[in-house]
Amino acid sequence: MTESDIRPNEIAVALPDHTDAGVYFIGTIRTPWATRDQCPRRGEADGPICRIEIDPRWREALRGLEAHTQVQVLYWMHQARRDLVIQAPRRRPVIAGTFALRSPLRPNPIASSMVELVGIEGTTVLVRGMDCVDGTPLIDLKPAPHH
Repeated sequence: MTESDIRPNEIAVALPDHTDAGVYFIGTIRTPWATRDQCPRRGEADGPICRIEIDPRWREALRGLEAHTQVQVLYWMHQARRDLVIQAPRRRPVIAGTFALRSPLRPNPIASSMVELVGIEGTTVLVRGMDCVDGTPLIDLKPAPHH
């Protein structure tokens, strides 16, 4: 990312010189979208089935997930810049602070989507309702809370 990537009225800051924690990417999300602009906003309930490919070492962690109809997917938006504190969203005529937006541009680009669990095939979790680019790193899966 460069200064030229900043829209009018946006403000970027210098990033810290180190990170505070480590994250294990436990898999990869496969979607039909190659770019952020192609992704649906907040997923689509009737969207395409997407594949979450889990690293085989975590196979046993999937045990019992099939009993749930919805899954929370936590993922790392690896293409997002991390230094903006003020943003000028493309689809909104408002200038706002990063923490007041659902933008993927964040100090820690972690996203969360509630999706429909369609099925599990080995170490591949099939879901509907994803909203990220193909190849997005997976951080975690959690069953949706029961109401």
